[in-house]
Amino acid sequence: MKKSRRPITKVKNPEPKLGGQDWVIWAAWADRITFEDIKSKTGLSEGDVIKIMRRSLKPSSFRLWRKRAKGQSIKHRKKFEETRKEIRRKIKKNDYI
Repeated sequence: MKKSRRPITKVKNPEPKLGGQDWVIWAAWADRITFEDIKSKTGLSEGDVIKIMRRSLKPSSFRLWRKRAKGQSIKHRKKFEETRKEIRRKIKKNDYI
């Protein structure tokens, strides 16, 4: 079989196998994976994920992650939907002005 001349693109942080602690940590760091998605796939609540992150990460890394997870509306589906609605309302108001 002839090999392609194109290089194989490697992902910086490939997704680990589902079900392990590595996957939970990977999913918690991912911006587009909500705590609700993590719960549906692993059965771990937000508090359980926080405990795993606290045990597994260095203290400074945990603080960075926690600050990031709290500040992002996308980690919580309900907050995400509320911010999307608010943005849509602002866009609609600005369209008519």
